[in-house]
Amino acid sequence: MNLTRTLIDKFGYEEFRMGQEEIIRDVLEGKDVFAMLPTGAGKSLCYQLPAYLGHSPVLIVSPLVSLMEDQVQQLKTKGEKRVLALNSFLDFEKRLTALQNLSSYTFIFASPEILQNNNVKRTLKKVRFSLMVVDEAHCISQWGHDFRTDYLKLGDVRAELGQPPLLALTATATEDVRKDIIAQLNMVDPTLHIHSVDRPNIAIKLERHATLDSKMNSVLEYGKTLQGPGIIYFSSRAIAEQVSIKLSESGVQGVAAYHAGLDSESRLLIQQQFINDELSLICSTNAFGMGINKSNVRYVVHFHPPSNTESYLQEIGRAGRDQEPAIAIQLFTEADERLPISFIETELPERQQISMLLEELRVRAGEHISLDYEKEGIRYKLSETAWRFIIHHLHQKGILLNGIVNTFHYQSLLEDLSNEVERLRKRKLLKWIDFKKWLYDNQCRRKGLLERFDEDVPKIDQCCDYCGLIEEVYMKQGDSTLKEVTAIDWDKELQFMLRVEEKGEE
Repeated sequence: MNLTRTLIDKFGYEEFRMGQEEIIRDVLEGKDVFAMLPTGAGKSLCYQLPAYLGHSPVLIVSPLVSLMEDQVQQLKTKGEKRVLALNSFLDFEKRLTALQNLSSYTFIFASPEILQNNNVKRTLKKVRFSLMVVDEAHCISQWGHDFRTDYLKLGDVRAELGQPPLLALTATATEDVRKDIIAQLNMVDPTLHIHSVDRPNIAIKLERHATLDSKMNSVLEYGKTLQGPGIIYFSSRAIAEQVSIKLSESGVQGVAAYHAGLDSESRLLIQQQFINDELSLICSTNAFGMGINKSNVRYVVHFHPPSNTESYLQEIGRAGRDQEPAIAIQLFTEADERLPISFIETELPERQQISMLLEELRVRAGEHISLDYEKEGIRYKLSETAWRFIIHHLHQKGILLNGIVNTFHYQSLLEDLSNEVERLRKRKLLKWIDFKKWLYDNQCRRKGLLERFDEDVPKIDQCCDYCGLIEEVYMKQGDSTLKEVTAIDWDKELQFMLRVEEKGEE
């Protein structure tokens, strides 16, 4: 079996990148594999190449529609027609047609949520998958325990599909996160391929400010002077919009705001314009960037701190995927400390809210109830995340079965759920406290990050602001011209992207 020949013929590469060949050989041997490779290291090749050597069809669980569509488009650009994305862009009729012809596809992408659809699951059971892939596997541990609880059901989905070999892929995972992923996916004696999370071509700068005004002036200056393309991350949609407008008004070209409040078509359009160099700067919440195939991002600025080290490394890893110099800048004021804590508090239900819900369910034993958040969750003044959390645990404990309420002991269930909330809240707070320590540390910024993964620090010239940086390297040199926005008819292009599945069904 000549892996290099397949690599050349199918992908046009002369040699494997670090870690790829070893991972692929273990996949071809039918082992369960956990692989941690840095962003931009070519994780998708680790399941695509085996598929071309007969290990197909492949089921790929992907966290975001935008990521899924990007991966599908990349495969189709390379001439692959046997690819399907089961997601919200696929209307009922197209989904029905696709499901009827499922065995004809080599690559099938799906979200954790759609894998809970009975019709989808019933049809998938008829297909003998050679490999199941969980892309961005850290989402299992990062999101699965609260607002995307269907991630915790992937182990059961795998069992229902006949326990195909499983490949879990991620760019960042501490040892406790790795253990959680392996346990949740029911991986059997997996082979581990753990590579450094360090990206030596990304310089790191931590910039502390006394006031919000000072920090705002700084982010506006960076938006004007840094050589793009770039991404600025915010925890607030409103501030992302505000900074985007201010930068545009100050003469910066190709700026757009991106967040979950935009409709899906607008988000997809902004994403594609950024990939095509028709936008140079995205002011975004953390909804943007995961898996986006753009190699030339030159900087990532955080206006607000993320809530944990893993998220920070994932987000700065979107810069410099072409291995050219890039910079990550974290802005910080003491007032920012409350933001992650506030998010943690609102994400999880309070004891009183759990009590109110259980009181009502207790008297409705034997009845069928709606699990729709808009109909039910809002009544209890729960966030959507908190609602999903409670419903997931009621399912897990057998209290809800196909929407029917089973009898339960009120006090013991209240204590169980409250204890689970506190366990998860403590876990999130400890991760934030750990990252907060880094924000106050006076040491090499890279060392402070890598020691959390038990890694040594390599000697790098452009390491961080503590060790010394020549910041002019990352500043604009002369005029920076964007592509003309009229280069693509975006109305037609958008319609094409929204019909992305049609080609695959021909």
